[in-house]
Amino acid sequence: MLKIAAPKVPPARVVHVLDVVRSGVSALHRRMVPPPVALLEMINQCWATQAIYAAAKLDIAGALADGPLTATEIADKVGADPDGVQRLLRLLVSKGIFARDSSGRYRLNALADALRSDADASMRGFALFVGSPEHWEHWAHLTDSVRTGDPSVREIRGMPFFEFLSHKPEFGAIFDEAMTSLSELSTVPICAAYDFTRFDTIVDVGGGRGRLLAAILQQTPQSRGILFDQPHVVEAAAEVLAEQGVAQRCAVESGSFFERVPSGGDAYLLKHIIHDWPHDEALAILRTVRAAMPTGATLLLIEFVLPEGDEPHFGKLVDLEMLLSLGGRERTAQEFRDFLAEAGFELARIVPTAGPICVIEAKPA
Repeated sequence: MLKIAAPKVPPARVVHVLDVVRSGVSALHRRMVPPPVALLEMINQCWATQAIYAAAKLDIAGALADGPLTATEIADKVGADPDGVQRLLRLLVSKGIFARDSSGRYRLNALADALRSDADASMRGFALFVGSPEHWEHWAHLTDSVRTGDPSVREIRGMPFFEFLSHKPEFGAIFDEAMTSLSELSTVPICAAYDFTRFDTIVDVGGGRGRLLAAILQQTPQSRGILFDQPHVVEAAAEVLAEQGVAQRCAVESGSFFERVPSGGDAYLLKHIIHDWPHDEALAILRTVRAAMPTGATLLLIEFVLPEGDEPHFGKLVDLEMLLSLGGRERTAQEFRDFLAEAGFELARIVPTAGPICVIEAKPA
């Protein structure tokens, strides 16, 4: 039986301090050059993104998994031009991705290792999604979304984003891999930050294949779970739950969270569900959950909570992704308080994690 290791992450407050330091260093770095130069460097970050995408697409990290290779040897393995590979890696090494030894051979380092598809916390899927031609075409229409306030993907694809994924299965598979990568990266910080042991029954609404719920159940041996998602999503859940050793304590149900969710839970968990939807649809989801919750149950939203100030936050980038692709949004603490009240809940507390997301705890009002 494969089990997720016990969480070993720094306290959230320590990570927050480090984020403040990193932000200060970045600001100092920008102030050390003339403003046009600093802006030029920021503009050119899109080129580095495409270089990472090219390395991921060619699976150069996978080619180096068995040891260092020359650019020619890498090119032979991945089916590319030796000079092109050398020029690509010259840039990436300068960015700290991959390393080159004294003999001129390239090898994996910590950042490059995360581009392996079989790495413990692989970012290859996310790199393939962000750098894909489809995603770049979407972001080329950000200006349209800013002008109208509506998702541009619906206009350029002629259908909503999730429907487009089903119509283009190759891109849909890349998206699924990207979301799995991000989800697995956040699982340990969530389990380390929040105590789920007080809940007898945990309902994961829109929980995908059950990886987060399985991790929670591994740490709460007295609890049982109910995984709820669309039929085609939960088809593969049984394998995941069995692999993690929690299948006997976890039921699987399918349906639409716009219509119903399982009743009788002590905690209702929704991870990155609410931010996907426009206001009215997100409100409808929460009201459906509210109707199923017994007296004393707890709502747990796992979402980005944007800072009220102007400091950098990963959620601010994701917020534009939501605007562009889905018509959803990220929220500040006060916006969550107001939104939850509209859905019939009272915000109890917000628990930060060692990552950029928080656990938002609410009770029926």
